[in-house]
Amino acid sequence: MKSLDQKLQAIHANPAQCKEFILADAKDADMGFGRTAPGPIRRAGIHESLRYKTREDYLNQVREVIWQGLVDIMLLSASNLEKLAIREKRFVRSSITPAARANDSSDIWIIRNSVYSSVPSKPFRSATLDHIQYGRLSGKSTKVAGADLGLYSLTFCNDMESDHATLEAFHAFRHEAERKRFRYFLEVFAPNIASAVPPKDVGLFLNDHIIRCLAGVCESGRPLFLKIPYCGPRALEELVSYDPHLIVGILGGAAGTTLDAFQLLYDAKKHGARVALFGRKINLAEHPLAMVELLRSVADDKISPKEAVKLYHDRLQKEGIRSFRPLREDLKPAPVLNRYG
Repeated sequence: MKSLDQKLQAIHANPAQCKEFILADAKDADMGFGRTAPGPIRRAGIHESLRYKTREDYLNQVREVIWQGLVDIMLLSASNLEKLAIREKRFVRSSITPAARANDSSDIWIIRNSVYSSVPSKPFRSATLDHIQYGRLSGKSTKVAGADLGLYSLTFCNDMESDHATLEAFHAFRHEAERKRFRYFLEVFAPNIASAVPPKDVGLFLNDHIIRCLAGVCESGRPLFLKIPYCGPRALEELVSYDPHLIVGILGGAAGTTLDAFQLLYDAKKHGARVALFGRKINLAEHPLAMVELLRSVADDKISPKEAVKLYHDRLQKEGIRSFRPLREDLKPAPVLNRYG
């Protein structure tokens, strides 16, 4: 049994007392950022302007994290899932569950010189569930070669047309997923239009939308867990307290300082989250494997966030890797991450 399934069973068996925490590495950025997804090439700790790593560099990072075996989920684009899961069979003997991004609505199109972020999100799906599961269009195969788990995302913009279209697309996806025995976890983003909701109210806006849109969904069509932005203790605790079997997870967001990653995980778990999915915080770190190792230690209550930062810098120094920031700066939060209080 994969570690994800073991932890989900334990959490549902005793939601109030279970200390298990699910950690995921989100390497699906190519479905949003395009060419810049693998991250910038760095030399001696400095960004090289306008030069980015290759797809193979990106895949090698994934291979290393799979080999390390400390995360519970590896989230990929369908094309990279095909490469690593179907062709290379990297997950056959791994405790890690592979997953693919099942939709890519316009709010995640982070394209250079684009204006998509200035209009309400529109639903869209590049990948088909058949391709995620089997690598081809097939209604006959019974053995999943790719993944039977995906991420489906919703973005509510307080706009009737946009939100209605988003819910219609979600309705169609759920029915297809249930027919094909495809599991999913549900990501709900903050509005991609800055004026949609006052920043202080985003958490409550998302909570109401989540509970409302899932109220008409029976157990067979519900997500394994949620992935939402951390909007502060009040909003998270309110959602967690509603239903102990609606498992809530948080998304990592921008890279920020090293403390941001560890503190976000610590705070989210303290206030009821049971899952964290980190993308840029791992991918853009000086030492991604060390970052994953210490995120796991914080998630398992072995060390504090500030201890993790210090251990991370010790590791960088021992391995001769130049840090992007001095330790004293890396022990401070990035103010931009406090957007939702």
